[in-house]
Amino acid sequence: MRRVYADLHIHIGRTSAGEPVKITAARDLTFENIARECATRKGIEVAGIVDCGSPAVMADIDRLVESGEMVELPGGGLRYRDTTTIILGCELETVEDDGGASHHVAYFPGREEIRVFVGLLRRLVTNLNLSSQRCRVPARKLLRMATEVGGIFVPAHAFTPHKSPYGSCVRRLTEMFGEEGMQQLAALELGLSADSFLADRIAELAPLTFLSNSDAHSLPRIAREYNVIEIPAAENGAGGEADSFCPSFQEVVWALKRENGRRVIANYGLDPRLGKYHRTFCTACERITPLEPPVVKCDACGSDKVVKGVLDRIVEIADYPEPRPPSHRPPYHYQVPLQMLPGVGAVALGKLLNRFGTEMKVLHEARAEDLELVIGRKLAALVMRSREGTLSMLAGGGGRYGKPVTDEAEMQLSLGY
Repeated sequence: MRRVYADLHIHIGRTSAGEPVKITAARDLTFENIARECATRKGIEVAGIVDCGSPAVMADIDRLVESGEMVELPGGGLRYRDTTTIILGCELETVEDDGGASHHVAYFPGREEIRVFVGLLRRLVTNLNLSSQRCRVPARKLLRMATEVGGIFVPAHAFTPHKSPYGSCVRRLTEMFGEEGMQQLAALELGLSADSFLADRIAELAPLTFLSNSDAHSLPRIAREYNVIEIPAAENGAGGEADSFCPSFQEVVWALKRENGRRVIANYGLDPRLGKYHRTFCTACERITPLEPPVVKCDACGSDKVVKGVLDRIVEIADYPEPRPPSHRPPYHYQVPLQMLPGVGAVALGKLLNRFGTEMKVLHEARAEDLELVIGRKLAALVMRSREGTLSMLAGGGGRYGKPVTDEAEMQLSLGY
C-alpha cells in the first residue's frame, strides 16, 4: 500500500484573468498556481479545490486540459504534471428552515458532472462566479442534488461559530440530514479549531471518516492541515518496473468510505488551540476566556456578547465527557506548519525546501541532524518539537489565531500575568 498526502479544501482567490472568486483570498491563489504549489513546494498529492463551480474557474480548467497541462483520469480527477491529482469541488452555503446557515463541500469526478450540478444551481444562487455563495435550500436538499449527479458531500468546518452545522445550526447532524442523509455523507471536516478527540465526544459521528483540511485562503496556508490516505501501490509492468499510479477521485471516495482496502490512516492538523475560534471570545472587552468550558458569558466584564468557542460548543452538546473513538478512527497528529513556527521565516523556509524538496519531506522525513545543518540547532529543535506535538500553545478565539510559544515566561506574558 502507498501513503498519499491530501488537502481537500483549498480556495481560489482569482482566475487567471484576475476575476475575483473568493474575495477574502489572495490574488495569486489561482487554479494553476494551487496545482503548482501542491506539486513543487508542499508535496500534496491530492488537492481538493472547492471553487470549481464558478464558470470563470471552469474556463481556466478547460484551458489547462486542452493545453495538455492537466490530464483527465479514468477514475475521475485531473492529473497535474504526473505529480498531483486535483479533485473538483464546490463549496456552498445552505439555509435551514429556521434560518441557520452552514457551509458544505460537494466533490465531483470531473468537468461534466460539475457542469450538470452548476446547471441545477443557477436558479438557487445569485452569483455563481463567487465562492461559497448562499444556496437557497436546506443542506439535505443540496446533498441529494450532489449525489444524484455523481458527487459526494462533506459538511465543512463543522464546529466553527459562523456558518457551520454544529456551530450555528443544530445540536445534531441528524436534525439537518435525517437518518438516510447521514448514511450518504462521505465524511465530516473538523475545521482548524477542532480535532478528532473533541469530535468523538458526539455519538452520531462514530460512523463518519474525519477530514483535517487547510481551508486555505493563500498559497502558504495550503497543507496547514492535511490527511494521509492509504491506496494500493503501483504494480510492476511488463518491464519489471513499477507503473505510474495516479490517485483518482474514485480512490478518494473509497478511502473516505473505507472501502476496497482504501482508508484515511492519519489526520495531521493544528493543535485546536491554534485555531481562531477554539475558545469563547468577548466582543465587548476583547478577551479570550481561560476558564473551563463551556463559557457562554464573559467572566471578566459579564457581557453576553460573545463568540462561542468550538471547545465550549462541543462540551455544551457532547454525549460523552471523554472521547469514544470507533475502531476505524485513525490517529490525529498535532503539527504546527513551518510558517507558524517562531523564527522560521522566508529565508529559513527557502533553505529547507532547497535541501529537502517539499514541506511534507521536512515535516515527516528530515532527520534532526540534517535540519541542524540547514537552519541551526534552535530552529531544528522547534521543527522536531512540532513533529512530536510538544510545543506549548496559547489558545485562539473570536477570529484570532492562537500561537505556539517557546517557553513558560512567554506564555505568562501573553496571558497578561
